[in-house]
Amino acid sequence: MSTTPHIEASEPNVTSNGSATNAWGTEGESSGLLAGTTPSYGATSSIAENGSHEDFPKTQERKYSNAFIARTVVALFIGVFTANADGSLVMATHPVIGSEFNDLENSSWLFIGFMLAGCATQSLYGKLSDIFGRKSLLLICYSLFAIGCALVGAGQTMWQVIIGRVISGSGGAGMTVLVALIITDLAPLREVASWQSYLNIIATTGRSLGGPVGGWLTDTIGWRWSFLGQAPIFAIAATYCWVALPSLRAEAQEPADQPGTRLGRIDFSGALLLGSGIFALMLPLEIAGSRLPWDHPAIIGLFVAGAIMLGTFVLVEEYWAKEPIFPIRLLRNPNVLLCYLISGSQNAAQLTMMFSVPLYFQVTQRSSSTVAGAHLVPAVVGNAVGALASGFAIKQTGRYKALLILATLLGITSYLLLILRWQGNTNWVESLYIFPGGLATGIAQTAVFIALQASIDVSDKAAATSGLFLTSPMGATIGMAVGSALTTAGLRKGLLVRLRELNLSADRVQEIIEGAAADVGYIDKASPSIAGAIVQSYIEGIEYSHYVSLVCSSLALVAALLLRERALRK
Repeated sequence: MSTTPHIEASEPNVTSNGSATNAWGTEGESSGLLAGTTPSYGATSSIAENGSHEDFPKTQERKYSNAFIARTVVALFIGVFTANADGSLVMATHPVIGSEFNDLENSSWLFIGFMLAGCATQSLYGKLSDIFGRKSLLLICYSLFAIGCALVGAGQTMWQVIIGRVISGSGGAGMTVLVALIITDLAPLREVASWQSYLNIIATTGRSLGGPVGGWLTDTIGWRWSFLGQAPIFAIAATYCWVALPSLRAEAQEPADQPGTRLGRIDFSGALLLGSGIFALMLPLEIAGSRLPWDHPAIIGLFVAGAIMLGTFVLVEEYWAKEPIFPIRLLRNPNVLLCYLISGSQNAAQLTMMFSVPLYFQVTQRSSSTVAGAHLVPAVVGNAVGALASGFAIKQTGRYKALLILATLLGITSYLLLILRWQGNTNWVESLYIFPGGLATGIAQTAVFIALQASIDVSDKAAATSGLFLTSPMGATIGMAVGSALTTAGLRKGLLVRLRELNLSADRVQEIIEGAAADVGYIDKASPSIAGAIVQSYIEGIEYSHYVSLVCSSLALVAALLLRERALRK
């Protein structure tokens, strides 16, 4: 069913000469969204070879003014900043939360619950926003995040707090997708890269400040207020969006006032199968190895159940659903698959690296958690710089493939340097080797978003974009799961060899291996010879995780080389 987005609340008045004035009285801010026609994405070539669509419209593209877009994007900054700050805030406060409830071992579920809820629901928001409108869905996401934070702050048990994190995760996932979609609704594709890079910087700033602010709030007024305080912030953000954001609604072919029209368009079966299938596949990646062995029947059963549900989802979407949550035909477009591969692989590469960096400095230099975490700053700065530079370059040149190739090569260089040079005596210059890895992901995030939008028809924008954003947490989870498993395996293997050379008993060897794998602080309790064996074994294990990053970035390079570029019109 074709849909045509238009403006409800803030619809401009189009004059006879084609100019427009809106509720703010600004002229020249009309676009295809207002004119009742599908806006061109600005691609100059056809995608008919993929068998999905004809050439993109070649009509003159109309757009909102930069001033109008800036006012709108500012309305989105508050939510994006706070949601990203929340993630690192939890990293700083989860030990305190777990300790208060005498349940530190389950504090990791504050992350797992948030992530799984986001993965299970993220792909649904795109299609729902086509049906109910971007603005309405964004306000719902703000509300979910605020309610979740309030529940966390007021929770009386660990599992009540975790439920709050699950609710916040559902809202946060939709927020990410909807903000990106709103920007593409308002700006021509060549300029979307710049606006997207600004939002990436806001997100990076939020992630950077969330931890220190969360730690300070925990030490001063308590961890509960660091979550309760987010609820009014999101209330302010929702109010601002309600006033400043135009209502972009997908208008159905059926009469808009027909009862049940919109609800009838929701693919409930597809949504349930997709969300449940992703949940079943991602959960074992989070708990296998740490809580249950990889060969445990529950782990195997979850993988099998996830595969069956996703297989059924494909059949439902292909042969039954009238308006699929995610049209399977998108996956027959090579560029879409390549964009997903680049996004997932590049995120897997960097997140695997960032997982290992603090551990490396805690082991080799006996750094505190704060100092070890500070070693991630070069990668975070690289993210921001890469996003900004990529957005500027795409706006100026209309090209993105070269940027993707450059990004993957930078990532490969970074991970090779880590493998070759991080051998235990890392100086401050060598600690900057992670900067190119962060720079790579920053460049790739913006460029791959534009590459995807240039490769699809506007009617598929919401679903395809939701899929792209889903690849990020999935890639990160898979990368970290594999990297963590290899790090632990490398540690155990190396320790077994080195401890046997010290002529220790089998029981003593096993005791040391278990102690070292459970707590890096075990190094301080061991004798010099055993401590040296633990450090060298950790270095070997962490090196294996860098190979995971290298392989992932190499896969992204291959995908970038195969990607077919479509130049963007000015």
